Amino acid sequence: MLLDSIKKLSISYAQDNIAARRHLHMHPELSYQEYNTAKFVISKLTELGLKPIEGVAGTGVVVLIEGKNPETKTVALRADMDALPIQELNPVSYKSQNPGIMHACGHDVHTASLLGTAKILNEIRTEFEGSVKLIFQPGEEKTPGGASLMIKEGVLENPKPQAIIGQHVMPLVAAGKVGFREGMYMASSDEIYLKVIGKGGHGATPELTIDPILIASHIIIALQQVISRNASPKQPTVLTFGKITGDGATNIIPNEVKIAGTFRALNEQWREEGLKKIKKMAEGIAESMGGKCEVEISPGYPYLENNPALTQGLRQAAEEYLGKENVVDLDLTMGSEDFAYYSHEIPASFYRLGTGNSAKGITSYVHTPTFDIDEEALNVGPGLMAWLAVNELMKG
Repeated sequence: MLLDSIKKLSISYAQDNIAARRHLHMHPELSYQEYNTAKFVISKLTELGLKPIEGVAGTGVVVLIEGKNPETKTVALRADMDALPIQELNPVSYKSQNPGIMHACGHDVHTASLLGTAKILNEIRTEFEGSVKLIFQPGEEKTPGGASLMIKEGVLENPKPQAIIGQHVMPLVAAGKVGFREGMYMASSDEIYLKVIGKGGHGATPELTIDPILIASHIIIALQQVISRNASPKQPTVLTFGKITGDGATNIIPNEVKIAGTFRALNEQWREEGLKKIKKMAEGIAESMGGKCEVEISPGYPYLENNPALTQGLRQAAEEYLGKENVVDLDLTMGSEDFAYYSHEIPASFYRLGTGNSAKGITSYVHTPTFDIDEEALNVGPGLMAWLAVNELMKG
């Protein structure tokens, strides 16, 4: 039985997958700079006799694994390769060797897992119909997002996949389990930069100044009305400002204050309306107080929607592979992912691979300097993804 064959291969390749993950973890590279990571991926694929296409969107790698009658249907699988500008604090033998850079979001796991999937699919290629396109993508962590760039360069063409599947680590789910959610899953994300311009001066003579710190404080508080009094309470949305810079002193009112934040939504119409309201309100408040506010909005990723029919089928396949007790429901999240771009082009599904283990002390969340995984997850990830792809192809 094909499912059993895939399980056995996944276990037999587990140590290779762990070794690949540790190598990648030790040598992280930032977004759009994944040159050595791409070389490593290409070398592993070439060892299998495959012919990867390199240099897609700069450092992206794409390879096609053809089964019987390869033109009947194509399913795409995606892994991202970039790391984060974080100094790792884990006391492990495979700790990052690149100062200030760390695989703190599990992209080393995604890449190693998809390489393991490639080995499995290549081994069983005479046992399934159709083709599987593997996408090793750069720049998920930084706008405009490697997914958008790869799409522009034709990654979803020649051949065009009928579906795309993505896998992401989840430390809140125990290793050995996976999570799925149908429909809306992750939020859009836009970056907001405000420059509040006033007139600086001595703190003892505020009447001679136009205080940008005071204006900025009014703007930050008032903008929460965009959420509380303009967004529907039935529509999840978030506005957060995480950085304020006013380079004054105890007795110095500065000339300007800079503010940076993020706006997140699960509806594209509201996303557009909300951003317009933010701009108008910030400018208006500053003007009413004698100052000026320059608003810059850096567009981020759209919302991510998991195709219901595709996700239902994948969940059923995952239950066959892991047992129903090891497949859990996911909740909505206001986090964002550039896999969303694929979901706006073709049927897509983005699921979570459990990587946590409280008994081993592996509990840190992503984007932290102590994030790590229970590598038992690499017994599951490669084989499961291979099975999901093959199962989808078998639907014809």
